Amino acid sequence: AAAWNYMTGTPLVFLYNTFMIFVTFSIVYLFKRRIFVRIIISALWIILGIANGYILLKRVTPFNAQDLKIAGDGIALINNYCNGFEVVVIAIGAAALVVWLVSMWRRGGQYTGKVHHVASLLGIVVCCILYTFVTNAAIDKRVVSTYFGNIAFAYEDYGLPYCFSASLFNTGISEPNGYTKKKMAKINKNGELNKSTTSRSSDELPNIIVVQLESYFDVANAEFFTTSEDACPNLHNLYQNYSSGYFKVPSVGAGTANTEFEVLTGMNLRYFGPGEYPYKTYSKKHPTESAATALAALGYGTHALHDNTGNFYSRANVFNNMGFDTFTSKELMNITEYNEIASWPTDNILIDETTKTLDSTPDQSDFLYTITVQSHGSYPDYKVFDNPEIQVTGGDTEAEHYQWEYYINELHEVDKFIGNLIDTLSKRNEKTIVVMYGDHLPTMGLTVEDLKNKYLFQTEYVMWDNFGLKKKNENLAAYQMAAEVMDRVGIHEGTVFRYHQARRNTRNYQVDLETLQYDLLYGKRYSYGESGESPYLRTRMRMGIYDTTLDSIQVVSETDHTYYIQGTNFTPSSQVKINGEWYDTVYVNPTKLIITGKELDDFDRLSVVQRSNSSTRKAMTKSHDRAVYALLADSKWKLDSEKSSSDTGSMEETDTASETESTEDSGEENSTDNQ
Repeated sequence: AAAWNYMTGTPLVFLYNTFMIFVTFSIVYLFKRRIFVRIIISALWIILGIANGYILLKRVTPFNAQDLKIAGDGIALINNYCNGFEVVVIAIGAAALVVWLVSMWRRGGQYTGKVHHVASLLGIVVCCILYTFVTNAAIDKRVVSTYFGNIAFAYEDYGLPYCFSASLFNTGISEPNGYTKKKMAKINKNGELNKSTTSRSSDELPNIIVVQLESYFDVANAEFFTTSEDACPNLHNLYQNYSSGYFKVPSVGAGTANTEFEVLTGMNLRYFGPGEYPYKTYSKKHPTESAATALAALGYGTHALHDNTGNFYSRANVFNNMGFDTFTSKELMNITEYNEIASWPTDNILIDETTKTLDSTPDQSDFLYTITVQSHGSYPDYKVFDNPEIQVTGGDTEAEHYQWEYYINELHEVDKFIGNLIDTLSKRNEKTIVVMYGDHLPTMGLTVEDLKNKYLFQTEYVMWDNFGLKKKNENLAAYQMAAEVMDRVGIHEGTVFRYHQARRNTRNYQVDLETLQYDLLYGKRYSYGESGESPYLRTRMRMGIYDTTLDSIQVVSETDHTYYIQGTNFTPSSQVKINGEWYDTVYVNPTKLIITGKELDDFDRLSVVQRSNSSTRKAMTKSHDRAVYALLADSKWKLDSEKSSSDTGSMEETDTASETESTEDSGEENSTDNQ
């Protein structure tokens, strides 16, 4: 019934998408096995539809081309979104499809007539040209659109075939009308976007800490349920006493990295391709001006913290390109506490990591970008808490009730983390401003009718400080946040951030912002002067704050060759390599690891490396190699410290983005270990 209503209710959209599918089928005339080729094409379209339907069961954002670019990360997190039964069904379905395709190759037969390749190819070209004309007409007549304000609604309005292909081929920022050197000179009037006018001296620069709260929104804004007590008392107290407001984000239910991109770069995602993740396209390969580069110019130490895997959304690579000095991810943390269903770490670990990061630069102001994960989906539709701290009343079904009960209680724990973090920072004798915001609404199928503010692309933000900034309540977009924070403390650095500070709420603000973004990323970079060269380079970012050290090896059992590896700063992601080969490693505590099954010989090369928890499992730090050279009478191996490598803690990525990408995407092991 829904298919019929879609076809009859939007006939032009239906016919346009049907024509697209027809064009893909035209290639069958180049082959003799036409039935088999038709089956292959049909299978691809059907798989696309099934994948989209299944993903929409798990999140609000439909299946798009960017999902293919993060497929490896998605596979690594499959247990967070699919239960065992679903994984088995997917595997069986894939196997059945392969068997059926093989059988149809044998049973489908062949076309017995002559294949007219030239005529067929000419017909295909004609179809493609005609499709181009139809597409332009459809856009002109607004049958379809090139801008998706809400990609989920766009799929409903314009159809899966068109929207998926648009996300596949339409990436980056198209050249705006009227883009010229003269136009850029007008936008960058008197070079004001390149002039530093920061009014604070270096000893007056405060620490700036940005905390991105995963899937957070103020549940008091929900219309359809009530809670037994305030789920977020600490945040509500901050709202009342410090600058706050609604926070416009570019996505709903997913797309954390896109909110990050807007906050860190000051760029509006609406001018990129539909459904695009710049983390997986532009910033993965190119140095990108960001809040980190702007603050580094003033002498700030720049750091990122995230209690999830470092390679998810290519963050370890992107943060390198954005000018961060360090990135401490889950692999570099001693995480022992997880949420009730053991899917995500609790965020309390970030308090200690924040303190350690600030302590690592005693004579320097710091910029910390912190990404939480505890309240991430998916949310179980069964009872998890026997006696939940926050009682929830509401939900159309029992399953929905349990999902909200779980989410709200996890949010309550996140609120406790926020209270403890602010309490910890308030005791430090350092000027500090902390900005906290939700990256997007949770993946719970919310509609505008469910919210008091009637808008799905809004969460909330708050700015805490310990040096008396005046309370100011206003609504901000994610791409305006960094500029606003800097402006509040007298910092005027960074091309895009200066633009927001000078041009917000002025005429042609958005039009000129699009042109500026194009110029900086894809254009001739007139904004950077006559040379047109970006002053920003890929940094030598290190993973983690402190080095891992190796101190000694103790023989536990000579029978099965079990050894204690003694050292410092080990984590559950620490893994031993012997002569360049990985060995199963048991994490005991931050100073002890265990390996077994390999007899160590004189001058074996042993190293401990922090290994990624993502699908690639590549090394995230360089090897800390030591040569084993003697077995002492007390059954302890001693390490030759003179032959040790001290280049520990550096980011394992190579100097160029292209080299890094080839390592990451192929899943090959790190090739830069110091052997």
